[in-house]
Amino acid sequence: MSGSLTRLLRPESVVVIGGGTWCRQVVRQLQIMGFPGQIWRVHPRADEVEGIAAVPALTDLPGVPDAAFIGVNRHQTPEVAAALAAMGAGGAVCFASGFSEARAEDPAAGDLQRRLVAAAGEMPVLGPNCYGFINALDGVLLWPDQHGCKPVTRGVALLTQSSNIAINLTMQQRQVPVAFVVACGNMAQTTQAAIAMALLDDPRITAIGLHIEGFGETGAWHRLAVKAKTRGVPLVALKAGASEQAQAATVSHTASIAGSDVGADALLRHLGVPRLRDLPSFLEALKLLHMVGPLRSPSLASISCSGGEASLMADAVVGRSVMYPPLTAEQKKELAAALGPMVALSNPLDYNTYIWGDAAKMAAAWRPMASPDTGLLLIVLDYPHTDPGEWRSATEAAIAVAADGVCPVGVVATLPELMPSDVARELVAGGVIPLYGISEAIAAAEAAVVLRAPETAPPLPPGPGCAVATLTEAEAKALLAEYGLHVPGYAGGLAAHEIADRAAGLCAPLVLKAEGMAHKSDSGGVVTGLSHAELAAAADGMQAQRFLVEEMVTGAVAELLIGVVRDPAHGFILSVAAGGVTATLLNDRVSLLVPARRDAVQNAIATLRCAPVLQGYRGRSAADMEAILDAVMALQDCVIALSDRISEAEINPLIATPGDAVAVDALVVMGPAAE
Repeated sequence: MSGSLTRLLRPESVVVIGGGTWCRQVVRQLQIMGFPGQIWRVHPRADEVEGIAAVPALTDLPGVPDAAFIGVNRHQTPEVAAALAAMGAGGAVCFASGFSEARAEDPAAGDLQRRLVAAAGEMPVLGPNCYGFINALDGVLLWPDQHGCKPVTRGVALLTQSSNIAINLTMQQRQVPVAFVVACGNMAQTTQAAIAMALLDDPRITAIGLHIEGFGETGAWHRLAVKAKTRGVPLVALKAGASEQAQAATVSHTASIAGSDVGADALLRHLGVPRLRDLPSFLEALKLLHMVGPLRSPSLASISCSGGEASLMADAVVGRSVMYPPLTAEQKKELAAALGPMVALSNPLDYNTYIWGDAAKMAAAWRPMASPDTGLLLIVLDYPHTDPGEWRSATEAAIAVAADGVCPVGVVATLPELMPSDVARELVAGGVIPLYGISEAIAAAEAAVVLRAPETAPPLPPGPGCAVATLTEAEAKALLAEYGLHVPGYAGGLAAHEIADRAAGLCAPLVLKAEGMAHKSDSGGVVTGLSHAELAAAADGMQAQRFLVEEMVTGAVAELLIGVVRDPAHGFILSVAAGGVTATLLNDRVSLLVPARRDAVQNAIATLRCAPVLQGYRGRSAADMEAILDAVMALQDCVIALSDRISEAEINPLIATPGDAVAVDALVVMGPAAE
C-alpha cells in the first residue's frame, strides 16, 4: 500500500478510544481475529476488557499507535483526532455519526465535519459515520460489530460507504474470499478512490469491488482506473442511485435524456469499470474475477440436462454483451459420438440424462463444449437437499473438464439454495467456479468480458458552475460554426418587416422560426418548405417578436440529436440520440463523457436502434458517417474550450444526408466570459 494509509490498514499497534459496547466489541474482534500486534485502550475509567486495561489519556500510552478507533461522541471526535495527529498516529477510524450526513436535521453538522478534517490534518481518517475496516490478510481489524470474514492468504477487497452493507457482504456464503473490507462512511477526508488506490499496492488482492453512492472528484477515479489496469487488478462497481436526480430547469432534450445515472454509466465506461446492478451479481463477478480473471471472449457455452434450463440460459443473455455461438461441425461430430442420435445438438446444449451417473461419460460429453474460443463454459447443476449423492458424478465430471485447462468452467445453480456449501468448496478446490443463480452468472460473465482499459484522458471536470443565459439560435449557430459545425445559410434576430429583405440572398425552400421559444416544433414556432413569397404570411401566424429564416436542408437520411450537458457529479455528458421532435419519446440514445475519442463516438453510434438507418437500411442511401462524427467532435471542441461557461449545448436535429451533417437547430446555455 502507498502512503500513510499503510500504517492505518496494516497496523502493528492499535488503540481503542472510548467505552461502551462498540469499543468493547472492537477489542473482542481483534482478539478473535488473532491480531498479533499491540492492543491499547484509552478511557477515563481504567476498566478492563478481555484482559486489557485502559489508560486515562493518550499521553499515557506506551507508544504511538499505528491505528486508532475513535469511539467517543461526535463533539469530542475532532479533539481526539487532533491529539492523535499531534502525536504522529498512523490514522483513525471515526465511528460517531451526526456529521455531514445529518445536515438536514442539524445545520451545524457540516461545520462539525469540517472541524474534524482540519483537526486530523495529514493523518488519514476513515469516516466519520463508519465502522472501519477488516484486514483478513494480516489478521487485524477496527470493527465494532459482527462480521463473517475469515483469514485468507489472497482474495478480493470490498469498499462501501454503508457499514450495514459491508457487514452483509462479509456474511456471504458464496465462496468469495474476502481479503479486505472498508466501510468508508462520509469520506470527509479519505475517499473510496484513495483507499482503493492504496489497496492496489497489495499483491494479495485479486479484485476490488466498489459499492459507490457518489463519485466526488472524477480525476481521482481515473487515476485509480489507470493504476488498476497497470497492476492487472480488475475493478467492478455497484453504483447506487439509478433514479434520476432532480435537475434545475433545462430547455434542451439533452438534459432530459442525460440524467445523473446516465452520467454514472458514462463515467464507469470512461474508466473501463463494469457496473453490476445488484449485490448477488456483484459478488458473483468478484468471485469469477478472483478465480480466473477477465474472460478472453464473450462466447459462452451452456450445458444442462433439461430443455427448460437450456431455454432459461438462452434467454439470460438477451441484451447482454455475451452470446452463445453456434456449434462447429467438429463439436457436433464429437457430441454425437458421445451422446448418440437422440440428442439435439445446439448451444445451449440439453444433453438429456442418457449418460447421467457416469462421471467419465459425462466429462467426455461435456468436453466438446469447451473450445479454446469459449470464454466460459457453464454447466447447470442443481443439487437436491433430499439426496444429493447421485450428483456426485456431475461434480467429478465438471472438475475433470476444468482440469483440461481449455477454458474456464463454472457450475451454475438455478437457485442459490441448490448449491450446497460443501459442494461449492469442492468445486473451488477443483478449479471450477460455483455460480449462484442464472442471471447472476450471466451478469458476472458479462462483467468479466467488458473490462477494458480506461480512456487515456481523464474526464473533463464540470467546474463550479455560473449564472447562465440561453443564446438565441443565431448566436448559438454562429458560436458552433466557429468550431467547424456545418449550419445552413440563415439570418436571425429579425423583426417581421425585415424578413423579406434578409431572406433575399437565401435559397428556397426556406424555414421560418420564432426566436426565443423552447421546443419550437411543439409550439407552432416552425414552418418549413416556404417560398420567399410565403414568408410574410407564415410570420403573421406566429406569436413571436423576432424571427430566424434559413435554408431548408433536404435529402435527409436521418435526424440525430447531439448534445452536451454539464453534470456537477460526473463532468460533461455527451449524448447522441435519434433526434427531431421524438428525441425524448424514443429514448434511443447513448452517452459518453467528455472528452470522448472519435472512434469511441463511432462505436457508440453503432449501438443506437436507428444505426441501421444511418448505414443504409434496405437499399436506401447511407448517411455520411464521417460528417456526423465531424459534427460531434466540433460540438465537443466547443464545450472543452468554453467548459468554464457552458451549461448545455445541443443540436436537434442534426440532419444527416449522404454527403453532409447539418445543424438546423442549435441551443447553447452559457455564462458570460470571465473579466
